[in-house]
Amino acid sequence: MRTRLSILSWPKPKGGPHHALCHYCDTLHLADPIAEGSRASCVRCGATLFQNRPASLVRVTAFSLTALVLMFFVHSAPFVDMDAAGMRTILTLPGAAMALIDEGYLLVGCGVALFTIITPLVLAGGLVYVCGPLMFGRSAPGAMFVTRWMSRSEPWNMIEVFLLGVLVSLLKLGGLADLHFGLGFWAFTALMLCMAAAVAAIDKRELWDRLEVAMSE
Repeated sequence: MRTRLSILSWPKPKGGPHHALCHYCDTLHLADPIAEGSRASCVRCGATLFQNRPASLVRVTAFSLTALVLMFFVHSAPFVDMDAAGMRTILTLPGAAMALIDEGYLLVGCGVALFTIITPLVLAGGLVYVCGPLMFGRSAPGAMFVTRWMSRSEPWNMIEVFLLGVLVSLLKLGGLADLHFGLGFWAFTALMLCMAAAVAAIDKRELWDRLEVAMSE
């Protein structure tokens, strides 16, 4: 049965009927199973209710694992190398957060650490922990608890906002200093793409349905 679950696309929990509510017009629909690669839309306003994305568990696990590997380079390799008036400064992402705290910007430094280091780590690690066993029809211990925390942390994953802010700042500094992007910067850019792909790889409704089915076996 577990082997079948790893092959089945989006197994539905027992009982029913299951419903889906349109978040735009509040129309209630019967949530019937849909084919892999298709989406269910609201009959009233046309908004997407849920999607059955192809190979969702494999893709979310692969992108999350890649993100975890990239985090090692983001946190350890130089982010930017800045040379101004003979003074050379090499910044890493954790170093930038610590520098802000040392300069008295406690909230800003803690915010950088929380939104660009801790939250992406919790989100990517949680996705691997939950979705990896689900590929084999199993649920990891405490998977429900971890999934709830992933849902709470997802809005606080702001690495794309941080990257945009860094690019704007560097454009302004470009005329005052020589700037060189380090390995950490390029790893951070790839991390942003991997995190976006991992989160978009699976529908939340599918994730909760798979968890419920795996825990009932």
